[in-house]
Amino acid sequence: MRVFQNGGIYPSYLPHLNDLRKDCQTFAQAMSVFFADRSGAAHFLKPVLDRDPDSFFVNGDDAFAQRLWASEKGLRADASLDEVLLAQIEEHRTEVFYNLDPMRYGDSFLAKLPGHVRRTIAWRAAPSQGGAFLKHHVMVNNFPSLLNQYRTLGVRAEYLAPAHDPEMDVYAARTDRPIDVLFVGTYSRHHRARAQLLNAVANLGGEMAVVMHLNSSRLTRLAESPLGILGPLAKHRRPHNVRVLARPPVFGRNLLAALSSARIVINGAIDMAGVDRGNMRVWEALGCGAAMVSDAGRYPDGIIAGTHFVSYASPDEAVLQIRRLHADQEHCTMIARAGHNAIASRYSKEHQWRRFQEIVG
Repeated sequence: MRVFQNGGIYPSYLPHLNDLRKDCQTFAQAMSVFFADRSGAAHFLKPVLDRDPDSFFVNGDDAFAQRLWASEKGLRADASLDEVLLAQIEEHRTEVFYNLDPMRYGDSFLAKLPGHVRRTIAWRAAPSQGGAFLKHHVMVNNFPSLLNQYRTLGVRAEYLAPAHDPEMDVYAARTDRPIDVLFVGTYSRHHRARAQLLNAVANLGGEMAVVMHLNSSRLTRLAESPLGILGPLAKHRRPHNVRVLARPPVFGRNLLAALSSARIVINGAIDMAGVDRGNMRVWEALGCGAAMVSDAGRYPDGIIAGTHFVSYASPDEAVLQIRRLHADQEHCTMIARAGHNAIASRYSKEHQWRRFQEIVG
């Protein structure tokens, strides 16, 4: 089975990635740097990570790498990124197109695919928006309620979970963890529950080592500059207790290093999949051997609250659970190890690949 996997670059990650590959002169070099940084690896199929010649991976919106490939293949200089992606699929003789970026490469793109593409599969962990990508043969994600929404639209939808990246095992083995509590993600006034959680956790900064690597919007950065102290931008300022703990966002290996430096990692899902849980921080936190404190809900099979992580139902309960783990380091370590073992064994790359083959078959 010749599988072509198409991804997308998170905008905030792009400056970091471009800095890593500033000396790259070929497509192969650029992709090697990207794979080495491990960003998004939980979604990459085993043949992709193994560099199996029957597989091919690109980020279709990655202009830097895609222009290198186009130049090497003699495509005209003004070829669009869509045209470059189609040329790659043609050259690869793709049979299965696995699309992690269906909002960008939707129905109009599918209509241009060559005849040797037998199946199109899209990962989409969010509700449908206008049905712009529903002509894929199968929609996949790890949120049952979202899958049911797709089925009501007449689309075949199947459960496929992210997988543990074995590169994380080195990070999970780390015992020197100077950070007591870590949060990595976005602070936004639009995500009210998460903002309330982070406000409460930030108050622990006086009694333990708390770090927050926060991705902030341009408006937030402007609001927290001297120009934004007064006036309408003030509402975009983060609370003082959060600002004093905030550090720049981290990605790729830097994210893994941060997670492996922490005893406790806070996770807070956003309200997109109802009571279903299983966002990427679950796989990253447990994969890197941290004790995860996460919001209550329905987690993937085999990931059990109280055994593999600790759950909370409110910001106050989250603070209480953090204090309990911080006071009982032996229990904290036990939870962390159990979580890592569960994610590494039940959600291995081999399991993910077998499930993908079942869906295609």
